[in-house]
Amino acid sequence: MQDRHESVFTFFALVFALSIPFWVLGAIKPIQLLPGVPISAIGAFTPALGALVLIYKNDRLSGVLRLLQRSFDFKRVKNKNWYLAVIFINPAITVLAYGIMRVIGELLPNPAPLTLAIFPMFVLFFIAALGEEIGWSGYATEPLLRQGGMITAGVLLGLVWAVWHFIPLIQAHRSVEWIAWWSLGTISLRTIMGWLYIHSGMSVFAAAVFHAMINLCWQLFPNNGSFYDPRLFGLIALCFAIAILTAERLLTRNNMRVA
Repeated sequence: MQDRHESVFTFFALVFALSIPFWVLGAIKPIQLLPGVPISAIGAFTPALGALVLIYKNDRLSGVLRLLQRSFDFKRVKNKNWYLAVIFINPAITVLAYGIMRVIGELLPNPAPLTLAIFPMFVLFFIAALGEEIGWSGYATEPLLRQGGMITAGVLLGLVWAVWHFIPLIQAHRSVEWIAWWSLGTISLRTIMGWLYIHSGMSVFAAAVFHAMINLCWQLFPNNGSFYDPRLFGLIALCFAIAILTAERLLTRNNMRVA
């Protein structure tokens, strides 16, 4: 497969270009697929499409098939304990945010009891997440990691990821302040995803599960995310990212000393 150091920025440009028709659709038809999700969100597969176009240009059908097979590359996760982090980091952030909002006096409804209805919702979010992560993780993350390391790759990709959402968020009638705080959380979560991606054997499947959990937890927050506070979620996600990366650095240093 081609060396993607240079083409990753071409990939970013292509994803934005491919998204334009969906953003226009969202402007023409201001309807929501789910609460807070405009119709332009159906362009979630454009990162995968952009990656497949660039892969086909250099590696033809064989390269396309290899990248698509990464959708269910769960065998790359040698230590299955990493799935605990993949699945439970976002619920932990969500429960902590709910608890803090209750403590500071926010009038929140009680969480709805979890039912089997969450499984089809998770499947839908997982499919949409694959549409993104085949591109963001399967195509772009590894060359960024080689070039700049885990933190630089996470922050850069998180920034692109956040900006790519700006127009759909505006179409969902989010304020500038809301988007700014949401972007902080998004960049922090993408940095955590980079850390998980490394430790899960570069698994696109694991990245897509983590991504799906972000959206599932948002929709399960009381009243389909209507009480979601991007400032609080953003700050908690930032604290999680700092704690995880600090622990990672300390463990790396200790291992180097032992060696």
